[in-house]
Amino acid sequence: MSTVANTTAKPRLKTSAMIASIAAEGQRTKPAPFGHTLVELAKQRPEIVGMTADLAKYTDLHIFAQAYPDRFYQMGMAEQLLMGAASGMAHEGMMPFVTTYAVFASRRAYDFVHQTIAEENRNVKIACALPGLTSGYGPSHQAAEDLALFRAMPNMVVIDPCDAHEIEQVVPAMAAHNGPVYMRLLRGNVPLVLDEYDYTFELGKAKLLRDGADVLVISSGIMTMRALEVAQRLEADKVGVAVLHVPTIKPLDTETILREAGRTGRMVVVAENHTVIGGLGEAVAGTLLRGGVAPVFRQIGLPDEFLRAGALPTLHDLYGISTDAMAASIKGWL
Repeated sequence: MSTVANTTAKPRLKTSAMIASIAAEGQRTKPAPFGHTLVELAKQRPEIVGMTADLAKYTDLHIFAQAYPDRFYQMGMAEQLLMGAASGMAHEGMMPFVTTYAVFASRRAYDFVHQTIAEENRNVKIACALPGLTSGYGPSHQAAEDLALFRAMPNMVVIDPCDAHEIEQVVPAMAAHNGPVYMRLLRGNVPLVLDEYDYTFELGKAKLLRDGADVLVISSGIMTMRALEVAQRLEADKVGVAVLHVPTIKPLDTETILREAGRTGRMVVVAENHTVIGGLGEAVAGTLLRGGVAPVFRQIGLPDEFLRAGALPTLHDLYGISTDAMAASIKGWL
């Protein structure tokens, strides 16, 4: 009696998978929520201007440029100049929404943000695409440490939204806040997830999206989408997974984190699309220690190393931030 090997294989990934959408196949999406929301907001806020460093098309700011060409400034491939000019515009009463890639804002232009925007507490809103591991083009384009850098900057609010529904609420909240804001930007066709959970964004507030008795996942950004998928998957194994979404990394909602993490009998897992150093995981760990709360604690995040280049689905599996990898890690810890 012979057996036939299972020859079913995953489809071969093309080069385009290095910058593929984070939306799963068949998932509901919304095109360019940042760009469209900014255009609508600018109708009521004439002080809003759009500024970028040669990346309007790749940060969805081209939509604003088409609607308001007289309020759009293309600064060329000069990120330091972009940040300095944005500070000057804010000083004159404008509200610049500045876009670039997260690597350029957090590394190439960091000192200009620090000295001309944060120290002066200028009303500049920085929205950056390709945060964490959302590009397969290697360390030059992977901003695995952006949250750590901006968390350490005084006066800077830091936001990591999950989906299109949240981005549409974050943009007006950024404008309502008087001071500098850094937002991780999801561009293109962005997944829709949180509208199914009756979710409303509030600056500085964490929200419990679902409850569960066995595990509490504390997450931000795209990892909240993954955490919700893991929670649904583990229901079949009779594992109750709660998901606490923390979109505002700074200021951190320590009260809600301590309350939820302090419930007895639950392992706490922090999941983030960021290096395990200096991001949400260590912010939560410090909060728990200072608050005298000591649950079993685990982290899901990117390692402290320069990441590889390759197709995003492959890299997410490799570094443990895919839905499959998250589910396997949590089951293993339990």
